[in-house]
Amino acid sequence: MKYTEDHEWLRAEGDLVIVGITEHAAEQLGDVVFVELPEAETKVAKGDDIVVIESVKAASDIVAPLDGEIVEVNEDLVDNPGLVNEDPTGNAWFFKIKVEDLGQLDGYMSEDEYQDMIS
Repeated sequence: MKYTEDHEWLRAEGDLVIVGITEHAAEQLGDVVFVELPEAETKVAKGDDIVVIESVKAASDIVAPLDGEIVEVNEDLVDNPGLVNEDPTGNAWFFKIKVEDLGQLDGYMSEDEYQDMIS
C-alpha cells in the first residue's frame, strides 16, 4: 500500500487502485456519521474533491489521489458510515479508480514513511 500526506491509503489491484483513509485519519475524525461518495464512471483529476466525510467533530473532503475514472464506490459506507471507524483499511474503502499510469503511485509514501510522518 501507498499513503498520501492527506492520510489516504492506496492499494493497487491490476489497473485499479482502491482508496480509503488510514486508521490514524479515522481516529482523528472521531465517529463518522455521514459519507458522500462520487458517482461511478466519474472522471477525476488528481486533487479534485470527490468524497465528503462528516463526523461528530468535523467535516472533511477526500481528494482524488490520482488521475482516472471512478469505476466502483463502496455503497456500504452510505448506509453504515461507522464502518470507517470500525475497519478503515479493510471493508471501509471509499472507491476504486481505474488509472492509465500506475507510475503515479511512485510519488506516495511507503507504510514506514507514513508512520514516520504521523509520529
